Amino acid sequence: MLTSDLIVRRLSAWGVERIFGYSGDGNNALMGALQRAGSPEFVQARHEEAAAFMAVGHSKYGGGVGVVTATQGPGAIHLLNGLYDAASDSVPVVAIVGQQQTDTLGSGYQQEVDLHTLFQDVAVGFAQQLASPAQAPMAIDRAFRQALNHRGPAVVIVPQDVQEAPAVEPGQEHGQIPTSSVSAAPAVRPSADSLDRAAEVLAPSRRLTLLVGQGAAGAWEQVEAFAEHRGAAVVTSLLGKPHVDERAPYAAGTMGHLGTPESAVVLQECDALLIVGSDDPWTEYYPPPGSVPAVQIDVDPVKLGNRHPVDAGIAGDAAASLEGLLSRTSRLEETAWRERTVQAVDAGRRIARERAAVEVAPGRVNPEAVFREWDERLTDEAMVAVDVGSSVYWYARQLRRGPVGRSHLSSTLASMGCAVPYGLAAKLLHPERLLVAFAGDGALQMLGVNELITLARAWQRWEDPRFVLVVLNNGDLAEVSWEQREMEGQPRFEQSQALPGFDAAAYARQLGLEGITVTEPGQLGESIDRALAADRPVVIDVATDPRTPMLPPLYQDREKLEGIREAISHEPEGREHALDLLDRYAGIELRLLGLEKG
Repeated sequence: MLTSDLIVRRLSAWGVERIFGYSGDGNNALMGALQRAGSPEFVQARHEEAAAFMAVGHSKYGGGVGVVTATQGPGAIHLLNGLYDAASDSVPVVAIVGQQQTDTLGSGYQQEVDLHTLFQDVAVGFAQQLASPAQAPMAIDRAFRQALNHRGPAVVIVPQDVQEAPAVEPGQEHGQIPTSSVSAAPAVRPSADSLDRAAEVLAPSRRLTLLVGQGAAGAWEQVEAFAEHRGAAVVTSLLGKPHVDERAPYAAGTMGHLGTPESAVVLQECDALLIVGSDDPWTEYYPPPGSVPAVQIDVDPVKLGNRHPVDAGIAGDAAASLEGLLSRTSRLEETAWRERTVQAVDAGRRIARERAAVEVAPGRVNPEAVFREWDERLTDEAMVAVDVGSSVYWYARQLRRGPVGRSHLSSTLASMGCAVPYGLAAKLLHPERLLVAFAGDGALQMLGVNELITLARAWQRWEDPRFVLVVLNNGDLAEVSWEQREMEGQPRFEQSQALPGFDAAAYARQLGLEGITVTEPGQLGESIDRALAADRPVVIDVATDPRTPMLPPLYQDREKLEGIREAISHEPEGREHALDLLDRYAGIELRLLGLEKG
């Protein structure tokens, strides 16, 4: 048995059923071991970056630790973006990376890169290059424990000669480290003192808002009970959105620049803030520092007070901590804040509905209408993958789902190109469920189009073959265009922002998938119905309007509108249409939130 065989056995001992990656001379011995063993399954991506995203998606959709492999040099470098995605969103991933033979290292050999240095920043406390076969079991075991308990990527670098050497099972001799494939998550119970202090801080509150993140996964029952108990409003981070029932009348949606208008209302009008399992970086959307008392719950004590000043911190599991707080606080009988919250939520939902109904340019579709149509058809069983770009705005504002944890995106790193790899990992993990992925044409052209080839190769084995990719095809890097206008006060830069035309539906048909083109709003419903009835994956290529405004919530900063108008007024083409849409979009929000001047 070779060391590579021992590594594969160790992966199976950790319950790994699937490894994503791409082969090369640096990990060919590992490929041979996988072939001999017959499992775990090897999933070949078209690019190592996509393979790393697949490993992240595997973990996010409930598959445990995602595992990815690549060869040395460029293959290893390509993994970095996906591994940083895992690190940023606190997702356990193990990367097994090949390396040149140990006796060539330091010589400047072909494809030689100092991989240990390369991965030091992204790995969560474990990036180890093996020097001997005896290290292999210990390194794999430690990598999994670090990834699971520190919620991020761990890296094991295995030179070719180590992979090909006879396996060694460590014994009890001096300098040998026998280990086992075992890990367990600690039950972090909040201390009574921290709960008492937090209850004391929250007791005077009459207008409480909860900011809920992914640390509250599986704790919606406790979030709901405490919100009902204290008459609180609930907003989420992007990572928290899949873990909250956004259909609740007091659920004010996602916070932040791309969040809902109603979230801004309840965050700025609250008299106390309770942060539950969130480390959201949109600090300008929190209540002003020091303006209201704040309490934070997090299983990781390092996160307490990390984004916003807090008066009390609870290091503990979200569910247990909320139960402890509920038992220590009295039920709020006053209804004024709940009524204000419901009013804001109702206004926000009307804003979303009216904006989705705004007519855009002829031959183009309002992208908000695309998401609204899907919102009416998606069941809780369906899985959703969202790419980075304008898709995230419409996902945050138009898709309202239950606390099922089946919608995911690259949130903190915000890396384009993740949706199709995420979706593939989700379908491989749950082949019996519908998967709908949303991507802009920029994200599709960057990485997603390549992984459609992988999709065409994989779907025939799925119990439910439906993988629907919805492409918002507007010929523009639209989110960046709007960021230029808003943040920089600059007009859109054609050479930087315009994208080449690409017929995604025709490409899908070339791959043996179904391709549907949508150019009018009236075609949306029919296209979705066709996709849901299809016997294979479908690409719906929707011609959307790039001038559909991506405005931040205007409740806090209505002055930004003038700067955006000024930037658009200097654009050589389409400025009248863009200004008209801007005024209509802003007008809906200002009117329904009662913020119109005068």
